[in-house]
Amino acid sequence: MPDPTITPEVLALWAAVGYLLGSIPFGLVLARALGLGDLRAIGSGNIGATNVLRTGSKGAAAATLLLDGAKGAVAVLVARWAAGDDAAQLAGLAAFLGHLYPVWLRFRGGKGVATFLGVMLALHWPTGLALCGTWLVTAALTRYSSFAALMAAATVQMWLLLFLQPQYFLMSLVLTGFIFWRHRANIRRIKARTEPKIGQKG
Repeated sequence: MPDPTITPEVLALWAAVGYLLGSIPFGLVLARALGLGDLRAIGSGNIGATNVLRTGSKGAAAATLLLDGAKGAVAVLVARWAAGDDAAQLAGLAAFLGHLYPVWLRFRGGKGVATFLGVMLALHWPTGLALCGTWLVTAALTRYSSFAALMAAATVQMWLLLFLQPQYFLMSLVLTGFIFWRHRANIRRIKARTEPKIGQKG
């Protein structure tokens, strides 16, 4: 049940904190710091780890993946510690939206996959691990990062039901909807068999 001592103002505060954390464009910052160029002019133009990998730097891509996941996880964990589970869910959702629509980049952000996984790991780590496993197996079999992301997002409700975590079901539906929306161009390319594979440049 919701904690009656947690006011709308407190929830709004944690939503703002989550958004600000999520809006940090780690991929863009790392690429510039390492002299890899402007990610928005490379490959898909995305600021996430998959596009960082297209620069040829596996280390920068791995760091981007970890940092984009960590910002979602940190938003959830700190909000839960300070204000409970409702604040944690709101902060996680806000961090995810911050990555998708960062104010610093005129609301043109990434597709949210790493942040989505980080949020779910922090909310309920067995579900988060199951989603990471789903992504890894699908990516290994198909070599399509986008398809792996879609499969992970599509199965999150199944994992939550299996682990008896219905309290996160509504939030996960929102996250899944945004993942599919942000990947709509990828879905068209997958159907046309023109989607770049993992590690492929351009």
